Amino acid sequence: MTDTILIAIAWPYANAEIHVGNLTGSHLPGDIFARYHRLKGNRVLMVSGSDSHGTPITVRADAENTTAFEVYQRYHEGFLDLFQQLGISYDLFTSTHTESHFDIAQKIFLALHQNGFLYQEKQEQWYSSEQSRFLPDRYVEGTCYICGYDNARSDQCDKCGNLLEAGKLIDPKSKIDGSTPELRETTHFFLDLGKLEPDIINFLNEKESFWRPNVLKQSIGQIQTDGLRGRPITRDLDWGIPIPLDGQSGKCLYVWFEAVIGYLSAAIEYAKIINEPEVWRDWWMEKTTKSYYFIGKDNIPFHAIIWPAELIGISTTFDEMLNSKKPRSLVLPFDVPANEFMNLEGKKISGSRNWAVYGRDFLTRYDPDPLRYYLTVTMPETRDTDWDWGDFMHRNNDELVATWGNLANRVLSFAYKYWEGNVPDPGLLTELDLQLLATVNDGFESVGKEIEAVHLRAALQEAMRIASEVNKYLDTTSPWITIKSDKATAARAIFVAMKAIDSLKILFAPFLPFSSEKLHQFMGYENSIFGTQSTLTQDDNLGEHTILRYHPESGKGNWVPSQLKTGDKFLKPMPLFKKLDPTIVDDERQRLGR
Repeated sequence: MTDTILIAIAWPYANAEIHVGNLTGSHLPGDIFARYHRLKGNRVLMVSGSDSHGTPITVRADAENTTAFEVYQRYHEGFLDLFQQLGISYDLFTSTHTESHFDIAQKIFLALHQNGFLYQEKQEQWYSSEQSRFLPDRYVEGTCYICGYDNARSDQCDKCGNLLEAGKLIDPKSKIDGSTPELRETTHFFLDLGKLEPDIINFLNEKESFWRPNVLKQSIGQIQTDGLRGRPITRDLDWGIPIPLDGQSGKCLYVWFEAVIGYLSAAIEYAKIINEPEVWRDWWMEKTTKSYYFIGKDNIPFHAIIWPAELIGISTTFDEMLNSKKPRSLVLPFDVPANEFMNLEGKKISGSRNWAVYGRDFLTRYDPDPLRYYLTVTMPETRDTDWDWGDFMHRNNDELVATWGNLANRVLSFAYKYWEGNVPDPGLLTELDLQLLATVNDGFESVGKEIEAVHLRAALQEAMRIASEVNKYLDTTSPWITIKSDKATAARAIFVAMKAIDSLKILFAPFLPFSSEKLHQFMGYENSIFGTQSTLTQDDNLGEHTILRYHPESGKGNWVPSQLKTGDKFLKPMPLFKKLDPTIVDDERQRLGR
């Protein structure tokens, strides 16, 4: 049975290069999950895009004396470049600065307004007398009144994750000039979360059996502590999506409200691009669809509380606005597998201090699969983890190269030499041979089960464990020795090892797509494992912007054990990975903080 899977990945602010913490927090886990489900033959839609309207973009523009649009475009192009190089296989990576997103976000606002889940209220907001304007929340920092963190934004604390009331921030300062802003009254629209609280509690209670504890704890804990109260969804801004009502000049939709709508608007945009304008409904309105939101822990409240509240609040009204003959509600998130944070050499990653490993910079010196491997084995699924250059070097050399890469290369090189590029005839397989092949074949269930539960570290560890079993088998059978006296016995061991390697390349493929594809070609296959290509497209019809698209062959069903047969042709192999010199550790550490 084919499943329908929506994979929604956090939208990166288009104001800074993406670093390893961003990658392991959302983009890479989402890609691994998507690649697995495509191999299973499921219908996958993986979407995200650049968050173009966040105040971090305007902060950057002010600092550079340029426009927010120019900042967004520059970093958006960099994101597209990185994802192509690293193999993050978005079906569509777009942006929030498109006609499509403006239209859908405004319709969501109007649907909530029509259904009585919005209200207007006067609010005190930070105002800069020096600049004669209201300051967006990210322009003001101070001490969190809940946990004491001294770099909290006026709307949210990045340390404790709580949404904050601006007026309670301790010792607030403007990020622009360090001055102390004052609170002034302004009128905004609020999302009535209090009215939606019973539905949100029911929604979260249904997830208790399988959501990650950190996600449930933060979400349910926030409700139990303070309850849900109305949150402002508009701001006094000139960069963003205008409020679609008369008399609201100079006010835009708050970025936290409209950015999550991007998961929906991107799906609708995707449907238009492929000339199937109604196909987005398969991922958003079919009750059997499972939607997964890959985010960092700082985004938990927005995806586990606020976005479900928006979806519940619009009911069927949004679909009515699209002139649907039989309006339906949108599906709520199935899972929000939020990751914790990755630190760097024992310290918190900081772009301002250049204490970061940036994706594109890394790829100027190293290959993509070693990065994907290390970010998966150290993925912060249940607790904060640490990028350590010494650990990266050792895991590359001792695990990726020694356990898996050398296994594939030495077996195929040996087979190519003694059987001239033909898979040898094994004769009658022994109990030991059959046991190994059964162990490898069982990996399709064990590795798959872990991936489906979004236990990606455990899934990769299981694949590597199976590779170790193949190495043990070769230590026992020693075909490199028996070839000298008994070529038939050596042929049997090499045949079994090649079958195992052929299967292992599929088990590793979601994690290591580049080397798995290379090995796939070495083993004589003319097709591709994923059957995909990545393209950049200038999309003028939906607002002039560049998008990244992947074109997977759906329903391939390649998540199956090896079909390799005696006599099949294969190519002379080359090493899959490079052993790293220990000197890179000091070299890379010296780059930090400069």
